Amino acid sequence: MANKMTKSQILTALAEKTELSKKDVTNVLDTLADLAYAEVKKNGEFALPGFGKLVKVKRKARMGRNPMTGEEIKIPAKTVVKFRLSKAAKDSVA
Repeated sequence: MANKMTKSQILTALAEKTELSKKDVTNVLDTLADLAYAEVKKNGEFALPGFGKLVKVKRKARMGRNPMTGEEIKIPAKTVVKFRLSKAAKDSVA
């Protein structure tokens, strides 16, 4: 299996394909990430067409087990962010 792309490799590839500078590509990606985080926090989801969407989900409290001792512990409720892949992305990869 091939190694995954690093952030630097992604920035370089995007800069070459779009003919933008690496600095401009970095600014775009950082701004996109900030926008996505703010939208998920505010509205509960952020869609990125062609890829999927980030969705805020509430997890219920549940009982778990400490793997070292086997002791049962109570895991509190919390809010997490999940990524749901779009159908187009699933179809193109599968």
